[in-house]
Amino acid sequence: MFTISVCMIVKNESLVLERCLSCVHKFADEIIVVDTGSTDNTKQIAQKFTDKVFDFDWCDDFSKARNFSFSLATCDFQMWLDADDFITEENIKKIQRLKNSNQDADVFMCLYALGFDEDNAPKLRFHRERILKRSSGFVWEGFVHEVIAPAGKIVYTDIEIEHRKIVVSNPKRNLRLYQKALKRGVKFSPRELYYYSRELYYNNHITKAIQCFKKFLKISNTFPPDNLGAYIMLCDCFMLKIQPNNAINTIFDCMKKHTPNAEMCCKLGYAYKQKEDNSKAIFWFKCAMNAERQTQGFVREECQTFLPALELCSLLYKTDYASSKAYHQIAKSLHPTHPSVVYNERFFK
Repeated sequence: MFTISVCMIVKNESLVLERCLSCVHKFADEIIVVDTGSTDNTKQIAQKFTDKVFDFDWCDDFSKARNFSFSLATCDFQMWLDADDFITEENIKKIQRLKNSNQDADVFMCLYALGFDEDNAPKLRFHRERILKRSSGFVWEGFVHEVIAPAGKIVYTDIEIEHRKIVVSNPKRNLRLYQKALKRGVKFSPRELYYYSRELYYNNHITKAIQCFKKFLKISNTFPPDNLGAYIMLCDCFMLKIQPNNAINTIFDCMKKHTPNAEMCCKLGYAYKQKEDNSKAIFWFKCAMNAERQTQGFVREECQTFLPALELCSLLYKTDYASSKAYHQIAKSLHPTHPSVVYNERFFK
């Protein structure tokens, strides 16, 4: 059996913190909450669950705040959470069983589910380092999109943490932190360049994002999931620029380095659809439905079946009505309340 210190950094999280801590107190042996400058009643909410609430002077560096929270832990393992994370009863029991088991590891990886759709299914799911042995001395790195590099004995679990936002954070916050760092002359690591490129994309600086993704992809021996993600998002940039040929070439370059997966096939389907080459679009959407399941990076599970089924329903309607309706039924079985599915259901009726 081992003990767990749950370590959190928070700021103005009064809408979600109690929901999170109501889950945490069921399995945590110690709860540490580090406040980085709240002006609401976040600290008062935290104090309902723990007397270990500390202040940290914000310095535009998430890793420094995370490392401070870890430095206060006293249990066998440190587990990090964000205030808008949620853990179901089923997964709380899994954590309790893990604590009571004799299993040893330096890092327990847990699933992270984000971006829930109309039918409460996550749009993204991926593993992250979540429960870490304190004696292994892990350190957070990166002033934005902070991370711990897993090392030692790494065990992958089916424990799932759900990231459920109530209020969407300021989309410009992270980009501003990167821009401030650039003005100070900070030289970005490959990972920081990758995430800076992503923030440029999210803030609609598409031309600059293309330049930065290309620069990142020229770097050798980058983290494979980041390399894969850069190809995918570079493709998206070209699609936004209405440059389907560049998008197609980007995915084919990606396939030279990574095992083809459903998301790559979907990207090709959308690019050929943009070119109005429906036969090739149909081919690639069908490939998406039969592709090897993705295990690295940000896994968009809707690319495995739902999105290609939705597209095939539309693309085949004029030439193969029976198949079109069959793909509609597949999409409907997965997400019956999705607006496109609801529309198509009325249409077929």
